[in-house]
Amino acid sequence: MDMADPRIKKLANILTEHSVKIKKGDIININSGVEAKHLVLEVAKLILKKGALPRINLSLQEYPYMFFKYAKEDQLKRYPKITMYEVKNTQGFISIGTEYNTRELTSIHPKKLAIKRRASKPVQDLIMKKKNWVICEYPTNALAQEADMSLNEFENFVFRATNRNWKEEEKKQEKLKKLMDKTDRVRIVGKDTDLTFSIKDRPAKTCSGEFNMPDGEVFTSVVEDSTEGYIRYTYPVIRDGREVDDVQLWFSKGKVIKAKAKKNEKYLKETLKTDKGSITIGEFGIGFNYGIKKFIKNILFDEKIGGTIHLALGQGYEETNSKNKSALHWDMIKDLRKGGEIYFDGKLIQKDGKFLIKL
Repeated sequence: MDMADPRIKKLANILTEHSVKIKKGDIININSGVEAKHLVLEVAKLILKKGALPRINLSLQEYPYMFFKYAKEDQLKRYPKITMYEVKNTQGFISIGTEYNTRELTSIHPKKLAIKRRASKPVQDLIMKKKNWVICEYPTNALAQEADMSLNEFENFVFRATNRNWKEEEKKQEKLKKLMDKTDRVRIVGKDTDLTFSIKDRPAKTCSGEFNMPDGEVFTSVVEDSTEGYIRYTYPVIRDGREVDDVQLWFSKGKVIKAKAKKNEKYLKETLKTDKGSITIGEFGIGFNYGIKKFIKNILFDEKIGGTIHLALGQGYEETNSKNKSALHWDMIKDLRKGGEIYFDGKLIQKDGKFLIKL
């Protein structure tokens, strides 16, 4: 792709006009890899036109692996003072993913990754608190390969998912949000799955391009001690370069009491030990982007698939009244398009991925 691609211009416009609010004099952080240079430059140009100042941070492909390979525990724990200073003095954040090797950190011990994650949490918490950020993925060969597509096919897939009328999408999501706000008990039924939990007094949130791009879900938090039953997730979970396949979890009184996986089970169990909150569900989301139909091993897209639900272990969002605190936030997806059902307070509201209520 080049800078003249109209799809890049449209996405840049969405990121700077819809996703992140930009005022004259603001400092806007753009975090990306060099692979997305045309999108970065277009975004920076639009920021400058608004009288704001873009702060561009470009990452090197090989550095994350080198850092984790050679960094000692004290280096992993060291409080990132410079990054925190920058975040405190920045008004908006645009993060553009440029994955070049989805297995880059496969050989790094999970404990190292967890230490760094905990050390970085104050920075991430402050960014989240500012509520003026967006993350998106730039189409790269690595992501195309994961999705079993050519790069050209994947570019088309990405821009179909991102370049939408997000104002119209929000209107549809608002109806589901209102129903969730009135709901106490949720039941998810599907293959090897019968899970119940409460979302009482947990306000739902619509997702129409403000923080994720692409977007398309309605989510809330789960009453921390309410989850009971079992679930078998449909798709593999990708994290830190590892693919955890066929995840099965059993819950009692809100906590994971048993966990299994066909592939990388040891990593699954190790990650669940991140902290006290990592075995409790922090988020319940319903996929609402029916323009995304294919699982591509990228959570930013996959959790939005229309006809799916996702549950995140670990950190919940304050705006949904979550009380669960954790350095972990791990989304896992259940596809309900073949034989799945969602019940709200005993009423069947979705079957086979299609809503039975008017939205």
